[in-house]
Amino acid sequence: MCIFTAYKLLIMFIKIAQLFLSLTILVTLHEFGHFWFAKRFKCKVDKFYLFFDFLFPFANVANFALFKKKIGDTEYGIGWFPFGGYVSIAGMVDEQMDKSVIDAPPQPWELRSKPAWQRLLVMMGGIIVNLILGVLIFWMALFVWGKETLPMTNLKYGIAVDSTAYNMGLRNGDVITALGGKPVTSVNRIPIELIMNGAKNIEGIHANGEPFNLTVTNDDRGLILKRIKKSKFIAPRYLMGTIDSVDKTTFAANANFKKGDKIIAVNNSPIVFFDEYKTELNKNISKKVNLLVLRGSDTINTTCNVNDQAALGIYQSPPDIKIVETKYSFFGALSQGVKDGIEQIVMQAKQFVVIFTVKDAHKQVGGFYTMVQQMNPVWDWQGFWMFTGFLSLALAFMNFLPIPMLDGGYIMFILWEMVTGKKVSDKVIYYANNVGLFIVLGLMVYANTDWLRN
Repeated sequence: MCIFTAYKLLIMFIKIAQLFLSLTILVTLHEFGHFWFAKRFKCKVDKFYLFFDFLFPFANVANFALFKKKIGDTEYGIGWFPFGGYVSIAGMVDEQMDKSVIDAPPQPWELRSKPAWQRLLVMMGGIIVNLILGVLIFWMALFVWGKETLPMTNLKYGIAVDSTAYNMGLRNGDVITALGGKPVTSVNRIPIELIMNGAKNIEGIHANGEPFNLTVTNDDRGLILKRIKKSKFIAPRYLMGTIDSVDKTTFAANANFKKGDKIIAVNNSPIVFFDEYKTELNKNISKKVNLLVLRGSDTINTTCNVNDQAALGIYQSPPDIKIVETKYSFFGALSQGVKDGIEQIVMQAKQFVVIFTVKDAHKQVGGFYTMVQQMNPVWDWQGFWMFTGFLSLALAFMNFLPIPMLDGGYIMFILWEMVTGKKVSDKVIYYANNVGLFIVLGLMVYANTDWLRN
């Protein structure tokens, strides 16, 4: 069990390392966007830091850096508090600003002395970089790896459903043909169409040939959203495969399994499909099960403990499912990358609609714990870059929200000035940012209690 615990810790370390690297890249480049425009418009930049050299958000608490070097007027450094990063631009009115500076006249090198259009670009800098970076990552990932899709027509045995889908009326072996009147092009998009795009009905054919048309309510969407972190709602249905290998750190190492074996019964329940196997394991989490195994033309009996993840520790041969791989030319990948990027931004906006319209959707808002769970348990560069591209666009959208303290708050004030011709006073911005700080911290605390809510 010590080996098993060490293995789980290794997996967690790999997931955290991928998320940490992703966020480090995104934060550094986001802040560089602000930095580049500030320098371009001859603003003095006092600091450019990865992580905080203070106990965020308390600017005067525990001030020290792991590394710092001053080049010209700017101090570059790495802070000790591994949470984000920042660029300190002279004359930028924020919650960390010395209040006495507000009453002093703006100096030529300060941001607040610059024309509105220049201040707008400085504050938009991080968002612009995140948008470009997200599309660039999608472009390169599509060019190098292409895209995989799974058409419903390629599912020989239909779908496998979880308890939520079952209660809605779906059954194992069903074939879904349309959502909200639109043909289903990919199995992967079914939850997106139901939750984000609000498809109001599911059409298809049961395994016995009987057609169905199921109504989808907001309560159904809430249940799908609640369960989707723990199960897949629906998944491809496929035959139980043969054992390809056994994880030596798990219970299966002592269960007399051999390569080529096939499990055909669990606790005397016959197994044909993989979903039937998982159903039986879920019934027996942390218990010992009796297994009937087909080995060549012989059958043998063995027992094995089920772990807390409803698994034994065996790896099966790949299922007989035809995944469609699409390869892109250099410029074809660019076109598709732009389309995927726009869709991700639209999805971010739709998430807000879902939070306020779908029952208990706010409870599914996640923080770092949720992001760690989404990372691959092995270091996977394709998965890493696709996640980083998605997160870059998500950060662009979040920072554009008109909440004081976020980039969008400053943008809101500057746009008001550009439209009305009246500049919002530095004092109003200062106090608004302090209010915004508490709003953002409150949202972050709530998001990062996801491990308690889930």
